Amino acid sequence: MTVAPSRPSLFVEVPGSDAAVLIRKDVSSSRLGLGFWLPAIWMLLLLFSVVFADILPIRDPTESNFANLKSRPNLTNWLGTDVLARDIFSRVIYGARISLTVGFLAPVLGMIIGLGLGMLAGYFKGIAETSIVGMIDIILAFPNIVLAMVILFFAGADIINLTIVLTVTSIPANTRIARASTLSYSKREFVMAARAQGASDLRILFYEILPNILLPNLAYVLSFMSIIIMIEGSLSFLGVGIPPPTPTWGGMIAEGFADINTDPHMSFMPALVLFLTVLSLNLVGDRLRRKFAIRESSL
Repeated sequence: MTVAPSRPSLFVEVPGSDAAVLIRKDVSSSRLGLGFWLPAIWMLLLLFSVVFADILPIRDPTESNFANLKSRPNLTNWLGTDVLARDIFSRVIYGARISLTVGFLAPVLGMIIGLGLGMLAGYFKGIAETSIVGMIDIILAFPNIVLAMVILFFAGADIINLTIVLTVTSIPANTRIARASTLSYSKREFVMAARAQGASDLRILFYEILPNILLPNLAYVLSFMSIIIMIEGSLSFLGVGIPPPTPTWGGMIAEGFADINTDPHMSFMPALVLFLTVLSLNLVGDRLRRKFAIRESSL
């Protein structure tokens, strides 16, 4: 019987820790493939368009040309025009600024806060764990969109409040991941050895536990980004997101929904861009997690 060769592995020493992290790299899948590169190219093109939108030769997203009211996609208006004769292509590009800004900031801030809360809950136990877990359970008791709608209704809908609200919705998942990892690592030999040598709790958390639980949390950032972008689009579609005339993908879908039977392109085009963006984030994130599976070694 032929035994398949094991996959080569790379051991990486974590600075300030006695533990080693094993990054298993599958040589047979060293090529990322079209399933990674096509979504990555889409995201790069979208990011380039967002950053340089002001100098690109595209129309003003608020400019109306009523001679082309509700026109279908053509050589002049690549994605057509909307109910106010505004160019949909330019509005999609400028609308991506809101989605990508919020979609990046909210998951990153949520990860930072969730890491801190999860480490405290998993390491100190007692009152700290009970309080943090109880707070997370309260947040999870509300559907994300309902919670966001209530907060935005009272606080007002702008990009700062929207980012704060979506950060709050991303904290529970990050906290649970960090808490579970901390519970596991807090009982490991290298942590017990550091404690026996007189290391403070703060030093153990930052130099022994944090380097080991950071990578698993980072692996889920792209997935959280896609979820946040979907929530932001849903809020705008429901009318509680960024108010007009600032273009947003969800708002554009809502504006064209009344004419979806006669002029479906007004809703379909921004919905297609939203779909491709969320799909790309998920494909890139899944591919990276499969390529580099991170786990603790027994060294």
